Amino acid sequence: MSLAPLDSASVVIQVHAWAAIFALALGIVVLARRKGSPSHRWSGRVWAVAMLVTVLSSFFIHELRTWGQWSPIHILSAVTLVLLVRAYVAIRRRKVQLHAELMKATFYNALLLATFFTFLPGRIMHDVVFGPSPEAAGAVPMWVWIVGGVIVVLGGRHFAAKWRKTRTGVAAQ
Repeated sequence: MSLAPLDSASVVIQVHAWAAIFALALGIVVLARRKGSPSHRWSGRVWAVAMLVTVLSSFFIHELRTWGQWSPIHILSAVTLVLLVRAYVAIRRRKVQLHAELMKATFYNALLLATFFTFLPGRIMHDVVFGPSPEAAGAVPMWVWIVGGVIVVLGGRHFAAKWRKTRTGVAAQ
């Protein structure tokens, strides 16, 4: 493991990476803590700010270009931004259950799913953790996109069912 690839990256990538690492670590703590306590609220606010920094900085990163200057990761960024705003609105309206589900979905989408894409060969964080890979110059293997798609579909179905249950009180069929 070497931080050299990250150290040589642009400032926006460094800000994005460190904010995401911080948000991942703090998110685990926030989700594990007792909910509703002052420390949960405080650490949740700090986590939300870290996530905003992560999401907003991602829109200035265009290393992986699938559609013009955009990639599937930018779709995750947009979804994450919407989830963060909806979770904030939910807690302000005292809809605690909806807030909890939206925050879990945000954590899943933004940190767990995006981490999958982050560690693809040829990406900076892949090189930080695993070292440079010789196949990085080639296209991303098809199995990577298939596994990523399965994760998106299964995770999306899971959170959609939870969201429907939260909104209607009826479990999805």
